[in-house]
Amino acid sequence: MTDSQRLNANQLTDAIRIERAIRALEQLKDSAVGIERDFEAALQRTAPYHRESAYNLLHYLALRRHDIRELQLELSHLGLSSLGLTEFHVMASLNAVLIVLHRLIEREVPLQLQDAPSVTFANGRALLEEHTLAALGPKPEQRVTRIMVTMPSEAAEDPALIRRFLAAGMNIMRINCAHDGPEAWLRMIQNLRQAEAELGQSCKVSFDLAGPKLRTEALAPDVEVVKWQPQRDRLGQVTQPARLWLTPMVQPAPDPAAVTIPIQAPIPVQVGDTIQLTDARHRRRRLSVVEVKDNGCLCDCDRTGYVTPGMPFEILRHQVSVGTGGIGQLPALERVITLQPGDHLRLRRGNILGQPAVLDTTGQVLEPAQVGCTLPQIFQDVQVGERIFFDDGKIEGRIQAVSETELMVKIVSAANGIAKLKGEKGINLPDTRLNLPSLTPKDVHDLSFVAQQGDLVALSFVQSSEDIEQLVQKLDQLGAPDLGIILKIETRLGFENLPKLLITAMQRPPVAVMIARGDLGVEVGFERMSEVQEQILLLCQAAHVPVIWATQVLESLAKGGLPSRAEVTDAAMGSRAECVMLNKGPYIERTMEFLNNILRRMQENVAKNMATLRKLRVSEIEAE
Repeated sequence: MTDSQRLNANQLTDAIRIERAIRALEQLKDSAVGIERDFEAALQRTAPYHRESAYNLLHYLALRRHDIRELQLELSHLGLSSLGLTEFHVMASLNAVLIVLHRLIEREVPLQLQDAPSVTFANGRALLEEHTLAALGPKPEQRVTRIMVTMPSEAAEDPALIRRFLAAGMNIMRINCAHDGPEAWLRMIQNLRQAEAELGQSCKVSFDLAGPKLRTEALAPDVEVVKWQPQRDRLGQVTQPARLWLTPMVQPAPDPAAVTIPIQAPIPVQVGDTIQLTDARHRRRRLSVVEVKDNGCLCDCDRTGYVTPGMPFEILRHQVSVGTGGIGQLPALERVITLQPGDHLRLRRGNILGQPAVLDTTGQVLEPAQVGCTLPQIFQDVQVGERIFFDDGKIEGRIQAVSETELMVKIVSAANGIAKLKGEKGINLPDTRLNLPSLTPKDVHDLSFVAQQGDLVALSFVQSSEDIEQLVQKLDQLGAPDLGIILKIETRLGFENLPKLLITAMQRPPVAVMIARGDLGVEVGFERMSEVQEQILLLCQAAHVPVIWATQVLESLAKGGLPSRAEVTDAAMGSRAECVMLNKGPYIERTMEFLNNILRRMQENVAKNMATLRKLRVSEIEAE
């Protein structure tokens, strides 16, 4: 083949490719126009402030109803935009590529392609910035992404703590309504206002409504016992005796390493005396008195021991008895239910105390373990065969039987093969369509305070448009129509309904979305979590709605002072969002400084990433 023939063949191939791309793009535009007609009523209900963004979201949903990866590859071969960054300005992106394709084959550009759509390349990202400013407050000086910080209870009593938070980079104060109460919340806000005045900075206040909490009830207390043991080397030799603090009063030990043992009454001891007893395992133990205080004595013991309430002891001085005493009331150990694959667990209706399984002398189960459930409404909704998770997904089960009073669950997997279930641990039912309102009576009560003092309110467990409408109605009744709303996406149903939730929330400004990745990871499956959070980011970018990246961000650093490599990568991913949320911890100021540095560096290197656009299942929404 000659060079001329080869050139003509290539031109023919390009022409065929261009015609194919034009047809595909025109079909996408037709789909976008069609979805406008389907949702005309919903679009008219959106606030004028959000109207253009609502159109763009629908255009993006229409685009994602198709798998356009082959089209993207064709466009890339032609040296054109592959539509990977189209979410901010869908119609403008489609028009721009169509115009270039027409010109490549020297065809006149249709007039309708020359009319600028309402969302353009110039204002697409600007709309997101505008909505972020309204919802989350001004952009920090040296970074784009805001930082939200959860308040510990101490923030109500320590003004200097909040001042340090604000100085370290906090842009939004988060108050969790599941903890403390209005009096403490008010003191936190007063401390914040004082710090703002001193530092010349501003900070939004966001309240997280507690929402319906699906958890296990408390377990029955275990035996009342205190254990001590010395430190030993690898050969079993004692390197440090156990230090014990015996006191008849509720007093902290003078030595923080000491084990506190309440006694029934003061005892006449001196340094060098010996306290002798027979412990709960019928073993004689001798405690050497090494220090005496007005409210107790410190003792050493080089053997492991266990004591229970009322246990008697004798005081010896030079081998002669000089007094007696008894062990006082001890705290009960926290009971746990040990579960492994194949075990059964009864999840019972009502406020009952959980119990481990009852076994016979051979270890055979006579009665399976049981635990109560905080939300009795679920017993009407669950079905046999559905999955159930406990304690952030550490324990997975399948529902085998359902009645009005209990569920029988078979354990199918447990962390490390055997897991310990405690009271007040979360329950997730990812396969169950729970008929639970997002607002609880407590939430409605808290809203009266939130409406007066807050800038934002986060709606927990949001799953349907009705949940949002109920919240909006309550806020209107409280005279707070402009209070910002954060949609916490923490269930599978919440994620699947996100397009509808966004359209409903866009009926009033401002609005933001929080990716509550803890429960959401359990609900959708941890293997899907990266994919799901990416889809949420893209949907919110199309709606020009700011996103809050939440749950366990730099948690090891905040709680232990040192981050893991995986957490650093996760925090860097947070730069894709408009805000990153940090939880409580003793090293939270160091964490803010660390996060601040990451976010500044990331914004210099990465903007919004280009995506390949397969068909998106959540785009298949229908107008109501």
